[in-house]
Amino acid sequence: MSARHDPRPSSTSHNATTNLSSPPNVMASSTKPPPIEAIKPMTSISASSPRLIPTALALPPKWLNMYSSFITANQSSVTQIESALRSLTYIIPGRFRDAELASESLHSSIQLLSMYHDTLLTRAISKLPGMPNASLHNRYTKFWIGKSRFYRRIATMLTMIQYTELLWEMMAKRKGERVRWRIIVVLELVKAVCRLCLLWITNLRPLVTPALPEREVIPEEEAPTEEEEIEMEEEVRPRVKEYKMKRTGLSLPTLPNPSDISSYLLSKVLTADDIKAPNTLLNKVNGSAQFAEILHIIQPVIYAIAMSRSKDKKNWQPWLLGLSIEYAARQLRKDGLRTTALERDQWGKRGWSMGWWAMRGAFYENITKGFLQSTSERLPSLVSGVLDDYKYLWDEYYFSTSSN
Repeated sequence: MSARHDPRPSSTSHNATTNLSSPPNVMASSTKPPPIEAIKPMTSISASSPRLIPTALALPPKWLNMYSSFITANQSSVTQIESALRSLTYIIPGRFRDAELASESLHSSIQLLSMYHDTLLTRAISKLPGMPNASLHNRYTKFWIGKSRFYRRIATMLTMIQYTELLWEMMAKRKGERVRWRIIVVLELVKAVCRLCLLWITNLRPLVTPALPEREVIPEEEAPTEEEEIEMEEEVRPRVKEYKMKRTGLSLPTLPNPSDISSYLLSKVLTADDIKAPNTLLNKVNGSAQFAEILHIIQPVIYAIAMSRSKDKKNWQPWLLGLSIEYAARQLRKDGLRTTALERDQWGKRGWSMGWWAMRGAFYENITKGFLQSTSERLPSLVSGVLDDYKYLWDEYYFSTSSN
């Protein structure tokens, strides 16, 4: 049988002819755009990415608000946990020898976290209606924090340095004694500059310690005891209907129990300091009192420089120099009739802080150290171990006995 002839041209020869005759078409066919189905996923991702960015940026403030609400609602528990952790860093055996840097890092972190919690609680308390009068110190510091943003920043920086200064000294000591004393002098100089700025911001009013408001207790609703429940039931039975005023619609509060009238009235009494403006709780210093305040500020710097230049720890000259400046600052201050309650409280704190001079310099090396050594030998092993750990801290570090 003869092979049947196909009149159609072969595809091979036709394609070869086409490829040879039109190379531009080959290039065009090789660069065809991808199918539409392959582009759709990319388009959807690019369209949704702008929506994801605001959502991601909104998460951190949301988490901070949740954390702030949790701290405010559980203030007592948070305070107890902070105190327990802070106490744990004090009583761990061998804290200051093998793991001094790690333990001090934990202690400084707790202090900084506690300062942040104080800020959150202060904001929450300021929004609560009918809160009792704050302490004189908190009224004064809150006034300047609200009035001057510069005061808030300087006071925050000063507090952070005070919380971390011992940690900085521990890290610097690993680089050598020369670097350690340089860090000590720099930190004392920075603190002195911050205090001078606070003195200038407050229009030459004495410094307060601490420079930030202290933590206040938020009243929490506690479960009543059995006796209180019985008293409440007895009060509810002869309950008197509250009088509602016609024009304003407000209701008058009920009178207290006759047995609690005296305590009720005492809680409503206002003193002279309660009605004073916050900025008048401290008088301005001038003349010798102003010079005394400046001496109190620069005294730590002078003492640190003197200690850095003294090669002998038992040398009395730096100790006598620092104590004499502190004593002169107290003597130059004059107690007048216009001294306020807050001023007396702050000067009382400075008087008690002078007791730390028994733990510094030559006085500690020549007198206190021997007394502590003899006392440690008479105590039980557990207590003497903790005391020995603190002795190591007082022997090696300057900021362990600093009161400024």
